[in-house]
Amino acid sequence: MLKGFKDFIMRGNVVDLAVGIVIGAAFTTVVTNLTKSFLEPLIRVISGGEGVKAGGFHIRKVYFDVPAFINAVIAFLLTAAALYFLVVLPMNKLAERRRRGEEPPPAAPSEEVKLLTEIRDALVARRGVPEQADPRR
Repeated sequence: MLKGFKDFIMRGNVVDLAVGIVIGAAFTTVVTNLTKSFLEPLIRVISGGEGVKAGGFHIRKVYFDVPAFINAVIAFLLTAAALYFLVVLPMNKLAERRRRGEEPPPAAPSEEVKLLTEIRDALVARRGVPEQADPRR
């Protein structure tokens, strides 16, 4: 049961999704504050002067907030670009290296692991019992 869960978690798509959600949520907050605090007021000043409703227009007394829409588009584009360049592109390059077999070999076991393996093998040999497969592997 745990092996199946481990295989599920270690699948590339699940890891990509988790990383994307976490980074996306954090980065979206930064981008939203940047655009709300700096870009939207700048758009309002450039497109219509002062005030909260500057830059928009009215049709039959209904206000259309054009600067807020432009702000949302800019926030989306910044978030999407950051996710692409910081998450998707590096993961794609890593996956390509794996497919070509250029991935660096796994690190050799540490000295502690080697020592513990030798101790285990010596204990098994001393008991005269054949080594059994560890169900936790």
